[in-house]
Amino acid sequence: MKARVTVTLKNGVLDPQGKAIEGALKSLGVDGISGVRQGKVFDIELETGDKAKAEEALKAACEKLLANTVIENYRVEIA
Repeated sequence: MKARVTVTLKNGVLDPQGKAIEGALKSLGVDGISGVRQGKVFDIELETGDKAKAEEALKAACEKLLANTVIENYRVEIA
């Protein structure tokens, strides 16, 4: 079973890396950019075939390691 965990900064949290990317895109001539927020994506393979157990394990992994839940949100997608 495969899963994707997407971690992004919460709204209201400053994103200096996103601002730097936005500035770089504008300097490269990419028009129409009004805001960039960066994040992290984890593609994870799971040995279990039980979707509920997989989701529970991934949420625990996010809470313990993958995301700083004070300033980040996470989303778990299981395929």
